[in-house]
Amino acid sequence: MRIVKRQFLGFQPVYDIGLAGDHNFLLANGAIASNCFNKSHSVAYGYVTYQTAYLKANYPVEYMAALLSSVSGDRDKVQKYISNCLSLGITVLPPDINRSGVDFTPRGKDILFGLAAIKNLGLGAIEAIISARSEGGAFTSLADLCTRVDSRALNKKALEALIQAGAMDSIQPNRRQLIQDLEVTLEWVSRRAKEQASGQGNLFDLFAMSTEAPAPPETPPVPDYSQSEKLQMEKELLGFYISNHPLQEIGRSARLLAPINLGELPELNETGVITAIALITDIKDITTKKGDRMAVLQIEDLTGSASAVVFPKTYDKVKGHLAKDNCLMVWGKIDRRDEEVQIIIDDVQPIAQVQLLLLNLTKEQAFNTQELHRLKEILKIHASNAAGEGNGEEPSKIPVLANLAYTAKFVRFGNQFWIRDVAGAIADLEKAGFSATVNRLLPSASP
Repeated sequence: MRIVKRQFLGFQPVYDIGLAGDHNFLLANGAIASNCFNKSHSVAYGYVTYQTAYLKANYPVEYMAALLSSVSGDRDKVQKYISNCLSLGITVLPPDINRSGVDFTPRGKDILFGLAAIKNLGLGAIEAIISARSEGGAFTSLADLCTRVDSRALNKKALEALIQAGAMDSIQPNRRQLIQDLEVTLEWVSRRAKEQASGQGNLFDLFAMSTEAPAPPETPPVPDYSQSEKLQMEKELLGFYISNHPLQEIGRSARLLAPINLGELPELNETGVITAIALITDIKDITTKKGDRMAVLQIEDLTGSASAVVFPKTYDKVKGHLAKDNCLMVWGKIDRRDEEVQIIIDDVQPIAQVQLLLLNLTKEQAFNTQELHRLKEILKIHASNAAGEGNGEEPSKIPVLANLAYTAKFVRFGNQFWIRDVAGAIADLEKAGFSATVNRLLPSASP
């Protein structure tokens, strides 16, 4: 249906028509009119769509911050919208004790994670932090924070959560040092508070009154947590990898080689083999009634997460690669039984081992129909995925990309052109006048 004409009739009373039965009607000319809502209903939807599109186009940071705040309780949606932010060039930063509000907050071209997103940090503690910050300005140290915010609102567990989530990095980027300092700082703050409340103070406080407040005790310096440890703590306390992501460095390559986004899995209608590049976040090993081993995985990429099943026949082949925090390219099929969308895994490969065939096409080759036909015929010879699945051979696992140097763009060939014998394919391509090389998904990976 479409609107072919419109005319302004002034302000008129309108009515929404509620129907108890079907919403489809057979018209006199044989056409079917579906969803016959009152026009005012459609206009309202159209106007809201226009408003949101305008805000996203003109105020993308503010719009995405509001959108993230509106779904902050839904982990999958938050992860999906954070991925949208990245595609828009908007960075979602970890929470900051000196800048974050309760919810997601726009800051220039970035969005700050809200303090409410941190586990073990209640609303009372957040309100106390924001109130103290509004009255006395930014916090300058751990001791300053502990002194200005009542310990009854901000306890040790909440402070540990702030540190490990990265919210204190602007004060002291060494998170392990802050954790080590926490106990002695809390004891020092508590002792000073008791002395001041009793009116006693101490000799050093009296001497310091004319100069500056006494400094808290110092602990020996310690090395910071490793990057992987920091990411794990962020994931535990925020539900996401924020300062970085194990798949971030190969994000563009991952989109080229495996265009399936896990966040879009429920909407996909793909019935054949799919490929995805994902991180294993959890593993549950299972022993069947027959005594066979299998596994149920939780996997995620930059857009979302999904459940995946490895049945016994596949488990024996891939079990050496199944470990928490491993980044893999997975092959499988989408399964929708029991109203749950999951991936049935056929094979996996560590991303450090993923090879790809890179074709360097000139403008003349890319626009020459005969040249492209020759190219496809050569690739078909070395592509065995369709035939391999039926005759017991391993399907093709090496993706093919074309580098269009004259446009600085890459083109991904479909799975039917993926190859097994990369050396043979390169030899035949070079004989035919095509330039081809074998590359790794991770440049630093050893051959």
